Amino acid sequence: MNLDMRRIWIVIALLTVASAARSTPEDAPAVLIDRLVAVVDEDPIFLSDIRRAVGLGLVETVPGESDQMLERRVLDALIDERLRLHEVERHDFGTLPPEEIDRQVELIRANFADEGELRQSLDRLGLDDDGLRLLVARQLRVLVYVQKRLGPRVFISPEDIGTYYDDVLVPEMTRRGLEAPALEAVRAQIRDVLQEERLNEQIDVWTRELRLEADIADYLQRAETELPPVVERIEE
Repeated sequence: MNLDMRRIWIVIALLTVASAARSTPEDAPAVLIDRLVAVVDEDPIFLSDIRRAVGLGLVETVPGESDQMLERRVLDALIDERLRLHEVERHDFGTLPPEEIDRQVELIRANFADEGELRQSLDRLGLDDDGLRLLVARQLRVLVYVQKRLGPRVFISPEDIGTYYDDVLVPEMTRRGLEAPALEAVRAQIRDVLQEERLNEQIDVWTRELRLEADIADYLQRAETELPPVVERIEE
């Protein structure tokens, strides 16, 4: 999405609010539909984006976590995702394989008991099949970029594997009262673990750099008088 399109989305949101305000009877009850909670380089993030991420099981819930803490954590993740997506959009990685999008959509479906429950959740979140695939495709584009641009920076040496085996795996197996397997039997698995850890470190560094260069307005926990307009539904 280019900057002009982001501006258009913001204008549409504000015009919708203004129109609702003009048509609202003074004594009519209003129900919150959506709210602008952040803007990342003129790309808006709405409260509904947070609800969709939670409702589709795209984020893990933490026991004992309050709704406010969950919203804060999810919004931070969405801001980072937008920053990375904007960077990816500056590069052309071609078309994503439809079968890979299908596979990821099926993983989301697996979070629900049946198709009916999924449909109810999609309706509640204001999504259809195309909207769901679009969300998945955006995430996959970032993953492709990460693998191509950041993956080559990760190098795992034999010494790294040996150190992990001696300092992490063996002590953990001993703590559990289990016998540690031979190093050669788990070398490949250890390499995969270390690659994922170090790739995540590279992603964190990259994302922090993007945050430093970005224009981010965060409204989630601002005082009520500082918040941007809300979109409301008027009860008949």
